[in-house]
Amino acid sequence: MFIGRQRELADLNERYNSGGFEFAVIYGRRRVGKTTLLNEFIKDKESIMYSATETNSRKNLEALSESIYALSDDFGGGSSTGTFKDFQSAFETVFKIAEKRRIVLVVDEYPYLAACSKGIASILQHIIDKNKRNSNLFLILCGSSISFMEEKVMGGKSPLYGRKTCQYKILPFEFFELRDYYSKFKPEDLAVIYGITGGIPLYMSHMNQKLSVAQNIKNNFLHPNSFLFEEPTNLINQECRDASQYNSIIGAAAEGATRLSEICSKTSLDTALATSYLKKLIGLGIIKKETPFGNPKSKKPIYLLNDSMFRFWYRFVQSNISAINRRLADNVYNRIESQIPGFMGAVFEEICKQYLWKLQVDGKEIIEFTDLGRWWGSDPRTRSQVEIDIIGTADKNTALFAECKWTNEKIDLSVLETLIARSELFNYKNKHFYLFAKKGFTKGCVARASELGNIKLVTYSEIITC
Repeated sequence: MFIGRQRELADLNERYNSGGFEFAVIYGRRRVGKTTLLNEFIKDKESIMYSATETNSRKNLEALSESIYALSDDFGGGSSTGTFKDFQSAFETVFKIAEKRRIVLVVDEYPYLAACSKGIASILQHIIDKNKRNSNLFLILCGSSISFMEEKVMGGKSPLYGRKTCQYKILPFEFFELRDYYSKFKPEDLAVIYGITGGIPLYMSHMNQKLSVAQNIKNNFLHPNSFLFEEPTNLINQECRDASQYNSIIGAAAEGATRLSEICSKTSLDTALATSYLKKLIGLGIIKKETPFGNPKSKKPIYLLNDSMFRFWYRFVQSNISAINRRLADNVYNRIESQIPGFMGAVFEEICKQYLWKLQVDGKEIIEFTDLGRWWGSDPRTRSQVEIDIIGTADKNTALFAECKWTNEKIDLSVLETLIARSELFNYKNKHFYLFAKKGFTKGCVARASELGNIKLVTYSEIITC
């Protein structure tokens, strides 16, 4: 079943219907639904769907040729007539066919093709420049390596630079899209489902709404034959040659090692090698590099798992693999259940950020911030390291500050006072505050917020119904 991606699909169809040459770049991490989107887009169109594989140039040329020959009107009813002599003649043939009618050519997993055919970008550049004025081709290059697609396809040093007519970075579903996908999960369960799937459509499709969250975790993670039991390691093995080192870095990040020095200490890697591995993981969308909000040039960045499913797996599954292989799912779940609220802290922060963005899109936000982020640094008054969950700025005078708490206890006045105190480290004249709580707020906190007037208290129940 095709879900979501309505904006991307509508835009692709609009471009398709406009006629003339189009060159779209579609990219995003694995399992995010790129190929599903493409199949939905081309299902009612004359198209060539070719997926490159991690093999040699000859095998890929044979596969591309077979896909092109499947256009029955041009090649004798779809019967194969052999293999094109090279990629240039194959692509030129498609452009020639598209002079007469609208054709969609999809090259899925383009980085694999580029790896085995080093000059393919220059070949495509030459053919596009030569034929685009007379062609009705809709060319789509798709790939799962984010860094490759951004640097080697769209980057300024790429032969293809300036040729694309549109690009789509396909991201995991946000919380509100996930909320609309499910109809039977309890409200609080939806947040946990979002955390353990990371908003990845394929993982979401394996969650059974007739079962509890606990049973879904057991069925999908804690059985040796379950779908997600080996998913992260399978993805790393598929994308990375030295999988054990990448796994050690991800595991270290999942355990709280966020600075480069901490990661090197936990993995016994030297700085240069760890940096190289981290760059690869960032390119795959698994790790993200963060600096304190407002300080993008900070020399002390941190590295976090960008995917909450990976964070869940490396925190709770990897350390229990032996027990899981002995089919002790209930025992393992009982062991990790009390730790899940702690895991949900970062997930809830992300949900709150998305809520703030949604308010702005809906025209309900109290300030029109331009960005949101997390801040950490030193408080000279206490000589301690402090954090603020969310900061957003509208201009040099106006900012919002937020704290997010996923706990069954009501948030008390001390949390609000701490947030206000930390905001004093910043010289904004107009400050607005949000407290986000899973369950609610104490009477003292509510009274103080009402007295100050620039504070908004938001419960999870308000977020999920907005």
